[in-house]
Amino acid sequence: MLVAALFPQSYALGLPASSNSLATPRRAGRALLCAGADDILRSLHTTADAAEEQQRRLHRAALAAPASSSSSGGDSPEVHLVGVGPGDVELLTVKALRLMQAADLVLYDRLISPEILSLVSPSAAMLYVGKESGLHTRPQEQIHELLLQFAQSGRTVVRLKGGDPTVFGRGGEEMEYLEAQGVRVRIVPGVTAAAGIAADLGVPLTHRDFADAVHFLTGHAKSGCTTPLGERYEWAKLADPRATLVVYMGLATLPELAPALIAAGLPADTPAMAVQDGTTASQRVVAAGVGDLADAVADAELKSPTLIFVGSVVSLLNKRDDAAAFGDALTEIKTRAAPVRVLTADGAQALLASVGAREGAADERDSRVEVM
Repeated sequence: MLVAALFPQSYALGLPASSNSLATPRRAGRALLCAGADDILRSLHTTADAAEEQQRRLHRAALAAPASSSSSGGDSPEVHLVGVGPGDVELLTVKALRLMQAADLVLYDRLISPEILSLVSPSAAMLYVGKESGLHTRPQEQIHELLLQFAQSGRTVVRLKGGDPTVFGRGGEEMEYLEAQGVRVRIVPGVTAAAGIAADLGVPLTHRDFADAVHFLTGHAKSGCTTPLGERYEWAKLADPRATLVVYMGLATLPELAPALIAAGLPADTPAMAVQDGTTASQRVVAAGVGDLADAVADAELKSPTLIFVGSVVSLLNKRDDAAAFGDALTEIKTRAAPVRVLTADGAQALLASVGAREGAADERDSRVEVM
């Protein structure tokens, strides 16, 4: 029986698998009543069937497997700009992991965790090019030149960046420079910090009852910019109570940012939070009304990297079962209670092998799918 095969735990526990109830092993004593349960159970299908049906729904032709993007393509130099997410190693994409394992040379930034770096091929040469406030190991122009020289040498060059390489990661600048020099740039998106951290805390960036829009901005201007923060943005638009505001690199400018939002009309008690080291074992969260957040952050002595969220969606932080009870003042600190799972190098190899096997099976299946 299909249901028995799909939910063996349910049968082991003696749970009903059909009739007018649906049961899951996680809620052994509570069956979900559903008038159409039999029809739903009959609609369950295998992953292979799901992929084949989805092929038809999306009207996709069966394509030959693309050439590996880890190849430098003969005489044509390439650089891969690879985002590795906000810190949790399990937020790596499979494509990022494959390129890390195939790299000859890797240039990496300050905020990439050691667990992620340990997944890079042992044979790869590593070069640290990280930056932090007041301390740049190499100017951006020199990083451009290094990427160019390494790519022209015929090596597989990977530029590792935290989060997403094109969201406040200077990926656009590096791509523009390299392509002007005839180097092809392949961008591998990563989970940007705003999405990864908010998801980890159970705070949706949008919600039909709270926020219809999201604004990302940086609190750190390009070197040489003398425009004050208060004149850099259209604060009336950013102070929209129906939007979520996420500020990257805003720790130093938070004392200016909050008053500007309030002056533009955002209520001072709008929920806000600052998150240090998001999605990692050292994560710390300080929540307060936007008018009190700067003082709360200073009292907690949060350090970089810290991401700032402002908007009504932050109120959902307190409704999580695993969230700390912040109380009226909303100034307590929440540390990351959930253990951080670490993907080992052996596990990475096994994952890539598994993905390769599935791609081979998909190619064989696609050859049998009729194009609609």
